[in-house]
Amino acid sequence: MNSEIELPVPLQRCAFFLDLDGTLAALQPRPEQVFIPEKTLSSIHTLTQAGIPVAVVSGRRIDDIDHLVKPLQLPAGGIHGAERRDYSGQMHRLALDADLLTRVGAELGAAIESHPTLYLESKGMAFALHYRQAPELEDEARRIAETLVERYPQQLTLQPGKSVFELKPKGASKGAVIRTFMREAPFDGRVPVFLGDDLTDEAGFEVINEMGGLSIKIGEGSTVAQQRLESVEAVADWLCGLAEQAGNARVEQED
Repeated sequence: MNSEIELPVPLQRCAFFLDLDGTLAALQPRPEQVFIPEKTLSSIHTLTQAGIPVAVVSGRRIDDIDHLVKPLQLPAGGIHGAERRDYSGQMHRLALDADLLTRVGAELGAAIESHPTLYLESKGMAFALHYRQAPELEDEARRIAETLVERYPQQLTLQPGKSVFELKPKGASKGAVIRTFMREAPFDGRVPVFLGDDLTDEAGFEVINEMGGLSIKIGEGSTVAQQRLESVEAVADWLCGLAEQAGNARVEQED
């Protein structure tokens, strides 16, 4: 896997979109145990200080993204694009009806009652059914999730991921949210670069490829991404190298 990936254009002409779990942060048994290394946060800060747009595009809620990247506050696409905070700080949401959310949550809770090793995460406008601690229940978790989507086909769509099945608002995807960001300043007119590790990131890779950008898959597995980095640690090193490049450019400009 290539740890010396080169950008297609000079750094100052790029815009970066970064997945979180499995890309910026190592996967953990439960979502609340995840953290982003300080080295990675420092590199992202340096890039933004150099005027290079960076957005986080994640399956997590934006509130959770903010907690993990603090003290930074970045443009973000949360819940696979069901919610978005643009560069100016304005929020945009593709929300499900409150009654439907309550009903789906109750039905999912009842469906997994006999499987205590399955973990149901409510994201406010979506749900994630985790089976990381019970891989033998993958088929059962899929059946439960598919049943709910079939019950509400106009409102919900299924998004498989690493040891998780997510039920999200129809129309939400990482590809769609990246495309929206790229229509707005300061992302517009730049070449997009997207790093991700999961099935949920493939829609983003497809959009990046269409736009002539750089798509980078983290880890193993089939993908439409153009390049690969082998691990979260390799991502940290690559971003650190970009940050050093950005820092050197700033020093030269000040001189």
